[in-house]
Parts: sequence; structure tokens; C-alpha cells
Amino acid sequence: MQKKYIALALVLAIIISCFTGCASQTEDNRTVTAVSTTAKEKDNSTFKLSYTQADSLDPFKAKTQNNQVLASLVFESLFDIDENYEPINNIATGYEFTDSKTLRVDIDTNLKFSDGSSIDTQDVVFSINAAKKSPAYGSALGIIDSAYANGNSVIIDLNYPNPYAVNLLTFPISSVDDDSDGYPIGNGRYAYKTENEKTVLKATTINGFDPYIATISLVNIAAADSIDNAVNIGNISFAFRDMSTDTSKRLSCAKKAVNMNNLVFLGVNSYSGITANAKIRQAISLAVDRQLLCESAYSGYASKASSIFNPAFKAAGEINLFSENADTSMAKQTVNLSEIDSKSLSLNILTNSNENKVACANLIKTQLEAAGFAVSIDKVSTNEYKRRIKNGEFDLYIGEIKITDDMCLYPFFSTKGGGRYGINLKKLKCDDLYNQYLSGEVELGKFVLAFNEEMPYIPLLYKKGMICYTKALKGDMQGYYGNYFVNIDSWSFTP
Repeated sequence: MQKKYIALALVLAIIISCFTGCASQTEDNRTVTAVSTTAKEKDNSTFKLSYTQADSLDPFKAKTQNNQVLASLVFESLFDIDENYEPINNIATGYEFTDSKTLRVDIDTNLKFSDGSSIDTQDVVFSINAAKKSPAYGSALGIIDSAYANGNSVIIDLNYPNPYAVNLLTFPISSVDDDSDGYPIGNGRYAYKTENEKTVLKATTINGFDPYIATISLVNIAAADSIDNAVNIGNISFAFRDMSTDTSKRLSCAKKAVNMNNLVFLGVNSYSGITANAKIRQAISLAVDRQLLCESAYSGYASKASSIFNPAFKAAGEINLFSENADTSMAKQTVNLSEIDSKSLSLNILTNSNENKVACANLIKTQLEAAGFAVSIDKVSTNEYKRRIKNGEFDLYIGEIKITDDMCLYPFFSTKGGGRYGINLKKLKCDDLYNQYLSGEVELGKFVLAFNEEMPYIPLLYKKGMICYTKALKGDMQGYYGNYFVNIDSWSFTP
């Protein structure tokens, strides 16, 4: 029993010593607990991004991809779009279509800009109007007719119905005013500041943001090849590449593919020649091996087009129009149904000198020849390529169009659309059905069936972009197109 008392006394003594060891006595004998804290480690010099000094840092005036990428750190948007093209509330707390052409967006007016001023609906209206005129966002926002404030909401009037118009509200929201140094003001995680007579990005404290990377240095690098080299050797830490050329072969840094909505397609001349026959257009689509195009022509940085819409677009559901591999046998049968004489099965593919498109054209040539076509390729300068497409001087051409995030197909079905060339809109049914689908008059399936029957153009694949970063940067890179730095607060550098 005595041993138990002794043991208990020892335990009590240890506990008391622990508490007294963490305390100090003041002159008036009051006990003050000393709290040991360690400040979170910060980095103010290692992380570097490229920018274009000659271009504006105003998100509505910036023309370069460099400065547009920076904007995603400085500004937040009404909504973010996730990798399934679903809208996520950001500055907006929600939205409602009050009718097919009127969208009400509710604003969180408790949020602050980086200078401490409140975000109000007038800032949102200002940003909408500025974005409509901007190089980066203007072409996508042609659907917006006007916007005005209504209490804590903004009412957006649309030029035509589109149930996915909210997906376009991802442009920056900027204060009406600039800061005292002339920088535009956002409510993003970083803000433009001048430090040692240079422009940098400094982490803000709004919304509890507390990253390891407290300061981001900006390095003036405008040329694409120079950016690739700079991230390879570590002169910059991170970059987004849109794969306008096959950058992947030149990069030795860490890389991550990201989905984009850039559709690569076969434009088809439906006015003249054998491609005026819908069965021939169907046969061409059947003969194409989309998976091989992704893996070979685009080095894996592409997703095959399984339907009219991006395969990542969740709202379209599981619509599979196109096989990922060539169906040569079915292509030959469809050619026979066209009643075109086998001696007339001659096609020409037009392309510019872009290395991915040339590789694509060569593969399609082989695939079409396997289905019984005689195929030639015309590789021409970009100016000649544009001229011939505009004048309808082609059978087929390898085209690329950036589809907006609302999945609008008006580039193909509008008389002013960039993909309209070769499409005989007067004879189509699917374009009218597309309009009826947008307005809610018909189901999506009816439009899809009409498209498959008429095949006005042939979707091939959706090109991917790339996030590339120095191998010294550690952390789970969760960024995606348009939200490249989504979890930058968890990034750090290898010691």
C-alpha cells in the first residue's frame, strides 16, 4: 500500500513540475503562463512566375496568356467551374433563371477587396461591362445583352436562351477603383504591390489565407519558347501552356495535363464534291481512330470526342456518338449506302503547318485510305489556310475552335461563327433543333440524333493544356484550366 502512495506522490510531483516549468513569477507573485509559439514559415523570394511587362495587368486589358494567368491569383470570379464544367459559388452565393433569357445572380456583399473595401453589386456590373469589351473574355460574353444591380443581386439579360450561361461568369471581378499605385484591385489571394521598384504579388490576409509562398516574384518573359526554357532550368517556378505547339517534348520539368475545351475537328465541305453527301460524311467519321489521334498526334495531351460536347461536361450525360477506334467495316458499308461511285472516292485534307495538325492529317489519311478513299494532304501557310477555308476551297480541313464553357455551338451554327465554313446551314435540321434544345422546346437527344444523321462537321478530340513546374516545388498540384493555383496555400519548396 505504501508503494502505491509513493508512486502516486511521484506522479503528482511530475505533473506539478510540468505546469510550474511552463510558468514564471511576476514581481507581485502572480503566475503568468508562457505560451510558446512558432511563426509559420514563409517564402518571399523562391516562387517566380513569368509576366509580360509590356502588357497590362488590368485583367480586362491584358492580351497575353502570361498576364491573364496572373489574374487568377489577384481576382476572384462570380463562379468557378470545376473539371466537370459545373458552376461553384464564389463571389456569388447562387443564381436563378427567372425566365429563359434572364439570369439573377446573388452576391455575397460581406466579402472584401484586398484594400479592405466592400464588394458591391456596382463593382460586379462594372466588371461585367468591362469583361464584355476585353480581349480575354469579350468573345465568350456576346450572349450578355446588359446587366444591372438589384439590391444584393445582379440581373443579367441574355441575347438568347442558354441553360448553361452561368458557366460564363468566371471572369475577374474588379473594384471600380485602382489602388494608390495604379494597380487594379481584386479580392484574390494575392495583390499587386511594388517592392524594390519591381512589381510583385503579395499574399493577402483576407479570408484567412496563410500560405507558405508569401511573395511571388514576376519575371519579364514574353516569348513562349523562353517560358519553356525558363521553367526547365528553374528561372520560373510554374507555367501554364495551352499546347498551341507540342510543348511537352521540350519540357523536362514536372508536368500535369489539364482539360481544356479546345475542339479539334474535321471541317467538311457540304456544298460540293462527294462530301455534300451526308453518308460520306458519316463514313469519314466512322473511319477515324480518335484514340490514336490523341495518343500519337497529340502525345496523349487530348481527350477523344465521344459526342458533340466535351466528354468532361457532366450535364450532357453519357452520350456516346463516336467510337474511340476506327470502325473501318462500318465506314465501308456507309460509303456503299451513299451510292457514290468508288472511282470518285477522292478527298483532300487541308491543314496549316502546326505540327499536331499535320500529324493528325497524316493519320486520318491512312485511316480513310483503309476505308477505300484516295486521300491527299495540302499543307499550306496559315494565311493560305485561312483564305482557302473562307472561300470553301477544301474537301476536309483540320480545324480547332475554343468552345466556350457554356458549350455553345454557335461557332458552327451561326452565319458569323468561326467554324461555319463548309456547313450548309440552309439544308440542316440540327441547327434549328439546337436552338430548340437551348430554349427547352426539345430534348437533347433529338438534337444529337439529327447531328449524327447530318454530320455537319466531325468532332475529333479535345486538346489538353499543361501545368508545368519546377521539380523543387512540392505539393499536390490540383490546378486545372482557369483555376491553375487552386491549392497554392499548400505548396512549398524542397529544402
